[in-house]
Amino acid sequence: MYVGAHSMMFSPAFSEEDLDLLGKVDDMGFDAIEIQLNKPSKLPADLLRDKVEEVGLRPIFGVTLTEEQDLLSPDEDVRREGVRFLKDMTDVVAKCGGSVLGGVNYAAWGKFTGKMRTEEEWERSRKSLKEVARYAQNNDVNIALEPINRFETYFLNTAEDAIKLVEDIGEPNVGIHLDTFHMNIEEKDFYDPIIDVGDKLYHFHICENDRGVPGTGHVDWEGTFAALNKIGYDETVVVESFVPEIEEVATQTAIWREIAPSADAILEGALDVFNKYA
Repeated sequence: MYVGAHSMMFSPAFSEEDLDLLGKVDDMGFDAIEIQLNKPSKLPADLLRDKVEEVGLRPIFGVTLTEEQDLLSPDEDVRREGVRFLKDMTDVVAKCGGSVLGGVNYAAWGKFTGKMRTEEEWERSRKSLKEVARYAQNNDVNIALEPINRFETYFLNTAEDAIKLVEDIGEPNVGIHLDTFHMNIEEKDFYDPIIDVGDKLYHFHICENDRGVPGTGHVDWEGTFAALNKIGYDETVVVESFVPEIEEVATQTAIWREIAPSADAILEGALDVFNKYA
């Protein structure tokens, strides 16, 4: 099992100016870095690949879809744009030397209809993701679907939901991305959902219940890592949190107060948790 840091703790959109962040993450003792791909035009793919190889970090990538890319939309043109974007992002992942594209890649993040999801929406997302997955197989890229809490989407909230969607898509490179912040809201515990997902767990986020310093809240880290070890998870766990200093990210993720002394304090706490339980 590897441990990584999320670039959005330091930068809202990874660019050439952020390449030195890889050395910082490596010096702190991390094995990997996760980079958000919502603004790929600023991502120096060739330089990033060279840098991760030089430093020796594992690159992980995530996305969130916008309303203009919503795979649930009844508008076929909108869905096609979402499919095009995700295909392009799998190309970027491969070019940067990565193998996982996680995140909210099945629906527009933060969009609500005021109703529960429908069978029609499920089928639109399933069909779109199947097309993306088959394309991604050409790049040896895995698609990891991240169920998130009810305040950020109505479509995929639990591991059980994600398992069903993965099974309905039916492609070997589609799996699940769990996050303890969202699990703390939507799951009954941390252990059982991880066991249920099993070998379909392709990515994992470690976050405290308030997104503060891991180990200072009530997330069951012992149970979480016991489950990860039980299923033989040997991929990366990434600490994902956000701080007020990065205003654009803090606004998007509703960080309205200081939840930790600094991003470094969150990362150091995550390393302590990882080293204690992993």
